[in-house]
Amino acid sequence: MTPITVLLADDHAVVRDGLAALLAAEADIRLVGEANTGREAVRLANKLHPEVVVMDIAMPLLNGLEASRQILKALPATKVLILSAHSDDEYVDEVIRIGAAGYLIKQSSAHDLVTAIRHAHSGKTFFSPSIAGRRNDRSDNARLGTKGWHKEGQVRLTSREVEILQLIAEGKANKQTADELGISIKTVEKHRQNLMSKLEIHDTAGLTRYAIAAGIIESGVKFIVE
Repeated sequence: MTPITVLLADDHAVVRDGLAALLAAEADIRLVGEANTGREAVRLANKLHPEVVVMDIAMPLLNGLEASRQILKALPATKVLILSAHSDDEYVDEVIRIGAAGYLIKQSSAHDLVTAIRHAHSGKTFFSPSIAGRRNDRSDNARLGTKGWHKEGQVRLTSREVEILQLIAEGKANKQTADELGISIKTVEKHRQNLMSKLEIHDTAGLTRYAIAAGIIESGVKFIVE
């Protein structure tokens, strides 16, 4: 049997090492790469074409949800599993909307993770028991939108604007942002101006506070991405 190829994306080396050791014990799973930023995860996925990506949400440079969205768009055959310390319904809703194959909390057992990888590879979905229970209890009437990150009443931002907003929140200067994204400084400045105009915030400190308050790095994505 050909092993399932897996890419791990987590910014904590200790977590990655533990997951790698766990997967190494499974004869039908082969770890092909590790990423410590969301942007590196996208790059490695495009290079290695793993069958399954195990992705943390709180990733530097590019958050795990946006990285997952980009991977799924570029590599439709690749399955993405979210493995996160957070289990908020807002996270879970977004994971479902972007087409990820499942969501596990980091307190999950090794058995659950391995099972989730096998389920994803076979075209099934898998959620941690606590999340699955909440999903069953929730009404199906509240449907998420079909285009971008959906949160009623929130500002519409493009995918690029979300990337730049995260980099601003992480303290990156315009040149650093331009180098990271492979675009010109003038383009970065234009996006910053667009962000300020859309959000009606007119200084970098305000943009940073807004990004942190909105949880783009740690606690729930509250943007609509077109």
